[in-house]
Amino acid sequence: MWQPNRFIVAAALLAACLRAEIKVGDVFPEMGGAGVVPLAGGAMPKTAGAVVLVDFWASWCAPCKASFPAMAKLHADFSRRGLVIAAVSVDEKAAPAEAFARKLAAPFATLLDRDKKLVSAVAVPAMPTSYLIGTDGRVKAIYQGFHGDETDRVVRRDVEAALAQR
Repeated sequence: MWQPNRFIVAAALLAACLRAEIKVGDVFPEMGGAGVVPLAGGAMPKTAGAVVLVDFWASWCAPCKASFPAMAKLHADFSRRGLVIAAVSVDEKAAPAEAFARKLAAPFATLLDRDKKLVSAVAVPAMPTSYLIGTDGRVKAIYQGFHGDETDRVVRRDVEAALAQR
């Protein structure tokens, strides 16, 4: 006899397994292997053994536009100490992402997830969402959305702590 409650539970469990969201403590997927490519002739950042902030963004996202100047300041303040910022666009086409990054003069690596493999593997919940990754390749913190000074303060605190653990 068919029981709808069991079917609903089974479907929910299957959906959760298929879209396993990356959590704090998980190993972050390799960007290069996921089809992520540099925008506008840039280069893939060297991330092995580094503290990395991976930011998922899109050219149509207003909070993403607000977050880029804050990330530029993070880059200026922490890159000499070992922070690598990799801003990964989920735009369908490279041209709008390139124009966005050029207009905002991003001093950090801007990349395109051309096949949407990385954004799918991570199960990014919203734009923008950033992942702070420790030198061991594990996620130290996740920042969903950009809330101005509040987000900036928390990210800076966490970056300081991650860099101190190196």
